[in-house]
Amino acid sequence: MNTTSLKIHNSLTRKKETFIPREAGKVSMYVCGLTTYDYSHIGHARMFVAFDIVVRYLRYSGFDVTYIRNITDIDDKILRRASENDEYFEDLTARFIQATREDEEALFVIRPDEEPRATAHIAEIIAMIEKLIANDYAYKAANGDVYYAVRQFAEYGKLSNKNLDELLAGARIEVGELKRDPRDFALWKAASDEEVGWDSPWGYGRPGWHIECSAMSTCCLGDSFDIHGGGSDLMFPHHENEIAQSEAATGKQFAKYWMHNGPVRVDNEKMSKSLGNFFTVRDVLAKYPAEVVRYLLVASHYRSPINYSDQGLDQAASALERLYLALRGINAAEAKDLINSRYERAFREAMDDDFNSAEAMGVLFDLARELNKAKEQDAVLAGQLAKLLLKLAGVLGILQGNAEEFLQRGAQDVDAALIDGLIAQRKQARADKNWALADQLRDQLGAMKVVVEDGSDGSSWRIER
Repeated sequence: MNTTSLKIHNSLTRKKETFIPREAGKVSMYVCGLTTYDYSHIGHARMFVAFDIVVRYLRYSGFDVTYIRNITDIDDKILRRASENDEYFEDLTARFIQATREDEEALFVIRPDEEPRATAHIAEIIAMIEKLIANDYAYKAANGDVYYAVRQFAEYGKLSNKNLDELLAGARIEVGELKRDPRDFALWKAASDEEVGWDSPWGYGRPGWHIECSAMSTCCLGDSFDIHGGGSDLMFPHHENEIAQSEAATGKQFAKYWMHNGPVRVDNEKMSKSLGNFFTVRDVLAKYPAEVVRYLLVASHYRSPINYSDQGLDQAASALERLYLALRGINAAEAKDLINSRYERAFREAMDDDFNSAEAMGVLFDLARELNKAKEQDAVLAGQLAKLLLKLAGVLGILQGNAEEFLQRGAQDVDAALIDGLIAQRKQARADKNWALADQLRDQLGAMKVVVEDGSDGSSWRIER
């Protein structure tokens, strides 16, 4: 398909632009991953899912996508946490890398094509710093640190729309730093023999955080690539510094399109450990089914803030229930494809508008409403509509489970065998015209929040949300 009508809001130009990849039919994308010293939180999940949808839609549109997301496995935060835990930093990062992958799998997030680790790219990091020094964009300080000379890069601030004078007003030099300018940032940090580090032309030490992504992205995708993504909190200074480092080292445009997902707020407040409203993905998945959490993250445009709340998750569960109820009882696998459906055209139109999953979700509900009508009138059409609903929902990573299993699962696991037994007893009571017993059993099921739905083909049940 290779859509030519896709528009992406480019953070670099602050406007929507028609997406034209560097190489026809192919897309190269790099997204900043996690610093692996703790469990991923719901804000991280927002990033995982936002760019998962981007990849899914690009592939649905016919593009050959190479998706890279790095792993930061060496950083001051990692070393501090390892020291607090009295463990090797490699053990700490391995544990949280595995935990992150488990969280992503639970949320139906497709694994990136490559996940480069900073510790595996020390040679490339050193080589890039050497280029920056040779090009007069970096310098070694007397203490062995290497700094990027911000004032040397004339376009510094073009992503975040900041100017150097504003930055100077808020900049400061920390104790022990030997910068020429307060705005300069570390590319290489000198370390003592007792600390974690690597040998370099400037002495023993370890890389700064920003240079890691510049080296890993160019190593995996080349000096220039199509899309660079990440959370909006990374725009400055991290992504700004990536541009400065990479373009100064290569002399080429770093990334053509910059995408930033919006933050997650909790009950309309910024999520923060200090406010006591901080939730890991595991905290949330202990209370709600993973598909409900994913729906909440998908139902808003990726650039907009999301308000996380129990009420929002309850609403997400109810919305998914409506879609699964439409699919209930239909075998879509054997249905023929609907060709040139107005629903698929509307879905593509929504997603072509900067991956507007919120509008695309509205199309799914319109499709589900027609499916409900068709179930009563045209079984063949119903099968086709259900197949299309599953296809489009798959682009958003939802409705990939079993309808009955979703509808029969509440906030807590239920005893399906017990419920089936009570329904069977009620059916027999109705057959025996023992209406008092039938009503009693229905009330018992109702107390268990079981909704019994009687139809021409028998009775089915679901958990009341």
